[in-house]
Amino acid sequence: MSDYTIDSLLKKAVELGASDLHFIVGEVPSFRIDGKILKAKLEPVTEDDMLKAIDTMAPGAMRDKIFKSYDFDFPYEIEGAARFRVNVAMSFGYHSMTIRLVSFDIPSFKELNLPESVENFSHFENGIVLVTGVAGSGKSTTIASIIEHINENQKKHIVTIEDPVEYVYKSKKSIFTQRQIGIDTANYIDGLKYALRQDPDVILIGEIRDMETVQSALHAAETGHLVFATLHTFNAVQTINRVLSFFNPVEREAVRSQFAEVFRGTISQKLLPKANGKGRVPAVEILFSTPTIKDFILKDELEEIYKLVQKGGYNDMITFNQCLYNLLKQNVITQEIALEHSDNPNELMHYIRGVYSGSEKING
Repeated sequence: MSDYTIDSLLKKAVELGASDLHFIVGEVPSFRIDGKILKAKLEPVTEDDMLKAIDTMAPGAMRDKIFKSYDFDFPYEIEGAARFRVNVAMSFGYHSMTIRLVSFDIPSFKELNLPESVENFSHFENGIVLVTGVAGSGKSTTIASIIEHINENQKKHIVTIEDPVEYVYKSKKSIFTQRQIGIDTANYIDGLKYALRQDPDVILIGEIRDMETVQSALHAAETGHLVFATLHTFNAVQTINRVLSFFNPVEREAVRSQFAEVFRGTISQKLLPKANGKGRVPAVEILFSTPTIKDFILKDELEEIYKLVQKGGYNDMITFNQCLYNLLKQNVITQEIALEHSDNPNELMHYIRGVYSGSEKING
């Protein structure tokens, strides 16, 4: 057995500012810092180390579920350090853990370096808002900052349904009911069904994974609730396509009309390394639904939506390329990073060259 414990590794991860800890039998413990995997100078994890870690982190009933499952998610907390989202999986017959760090403190929009217009999403009374991006792009933290802004400024009942619960909110002007899949409710479908009987104003769905969850989310939005949810998509247009693609062609037109009515907007984001090498910064694409965008959705003319957002500053919307250009202009990221992460590098180069020639201006 190695001379380190899972708690000592997690405290080290907090100290290093890591986003994740990888704890895999046969491998040395590894931290993800600023998007890169860094191996600790420690002995490889043994099977005994893994069993001891599970014994430390999981209460009895949960431990039994872990050993009966191929994959299992649960939260863990070290008082005074941080909360953690733990995924246990099997690899070559052995358990492995991927542990995501979740701060006790919920950062503000300003601390996250998000555009001021993100605050607008907290002012909707109903509808659905989708926050999207790849795994590890900061979706949960962005939603948490919006939810916390509501908590600080509005008198609401907020219900969260997550797998597992990540940020734990302390009631301020709002009150909270936080439910974890597998412990407090069986699944997202049941969680949403019963949430509607709990007098909510705002509902947070940890992740939309299937058609049934989409249907439940749309129903909740239709019945006067403000729903936030995440999706693994890259931009606004792809997000709308993804929601509709959960349904078969026969159902799609009816769902398109339903979605267009309740859709309020999207935040799509990526985390990019800063030019100074210290930390990462979000690049975001922001879309707010307008009568014109609603019409584009109904007519299935989604590519026209990008052209509308592209006009720059229209209704506080911004494309990825405009955001990348703004970050580049502020010397927050390098040109190499901006081009590497751009959906359309040629368009971004047009912005950059236009600036140097004085022929192009982008709202920032």
